[in-house]
Amino acid sequence: MFDRVATLLNLEVDLLFFDTTSTYFEVEGADEPIARDARGNPAPDTSGSGETMAGFRTFGKSKDSRDDLPQIVIGMAVTRDGIPVRCWCWPGNASDQVLIRQVKDDMRDWTLSKIVWVTDRGFSSAENHRYLRQGDHHYIIGEKLRSGSAEVKAAMSRQGRYLDIAGNMRVKEVRVSDSERFVICYNPDAAERDRATRDHLVAALAEVIEGSDTLSEFKRGELRGKIAGKPGLNRFLRVTTGGKLRIDAAKIKAEANFDGKYLLHCSDPNLSSEDIAVGYKQLLEVERGWRDMKSVLDLRPVYHRLEERIRAHVVLCWLALLLVRIAETRTGATWNTTRRELDRIHVGTFTGSAGTFRRTTDLTKPQRDLLAALDIPTPKQVIELTPTP
Repeated sequence: MFDRVATLLNLEVDLLFFDTTSTYFEVEGADEPIARDARGNPAPDTSGSGETMAGFRTFGKSKDSRDDLPQIVIGMAVTRDGIPVRCWCWPGNASDQVLIRQVKDDMRDWTLSKIVWVTDRGFSSAENHRYLRQGDHHYIIGEKLRSGSAEVKAAMSRQGRYLDIAGNMRVKEVRVSDSERFVICYNPDAAERDRATRDHLVAALAEVIEGSDTLSEFKRGELRGKIAGKPGLNRFLRVTTGGKLRIDAAKIKAEANFDGKYLLHCSDPNLSSEDIAVGYKQLLEVERGWRDMKSVLDLRPVYHRLEERIRAHVVLCWLALLLVRIAETRTGATWNTTRRELDRIHVGTFTGSAGTFRRTTDLTKPQRDLLAALDIPTPKQVIELTPTP
């Protein structure tokens, strides 16, 4: 499939974006666990030989905020032009940290040239960094600003000037060692939104703890427990040695240092900091693909129960997304525009004394342009003629 698409669109797979999502099933319970190999596929039950037990539709960390329902995990690899070149399915409890290694192995079978893998911070680990470097490949991976790692702390504390690039974005490169490159990306508009959100949370927390000094120790403990259940408020709460509830000014100052920023880790020594930032921003193409699969192409709801049929359903949705992206690439128009124009082509049936015939409506210029761009022959005006006996 990749070879056909690559030839059709003259793809250059220098940046390959990978991300996962989950889709849930509104059923009463999860599937019964069965033996599975390292790739998540059903395997013969040979206990003790390394297989794991898991149902396909099972509970896991939902990316749709539906941890209460069984789900499956779906992965997709996308080029910088938004063309989805492959998809994968795993049981619902699969871990992102392990999946990226299988994906790299599968793409290696396609004998592609040098690839720079682009993934979000959910795939960041030392082992994944090493794995993605194999075979002269490189990576651009988002890092967690609040991870607490020595490298991240060193990168965030390093002084330097930001470079303005397109799209209201500023970047600053930091090298913490000969082989470790970090790029700090800063968006002033996002920084303002982060500051406003934090001010709102701090004001709400101040209102909640106002007058708490007069409460009994037991009542203050109850209030402390309620705040603990609200992560946004709890982040800025400080409890004194005497059990008093206060606003944590030091935490507010520390959080302000992260406003509008995200951190990228890159292993390619030749990419500029601007290319790294712009390349990572294109990861949004995968997220756009997930949105289209779920809302436009009806990935969900899934009415199948058997694993092979669920996998087939996902593959069909991926193939539909591939056709959508090919149409967008060929025409330069969005899929909604293309579909709206082509849906206006109708076939009418006309009956008279001489007989019955069917003809298509006259094509408009936008319709002709779309069909030409897609290399689809224009339909015949008269497609059926039945004379009266």
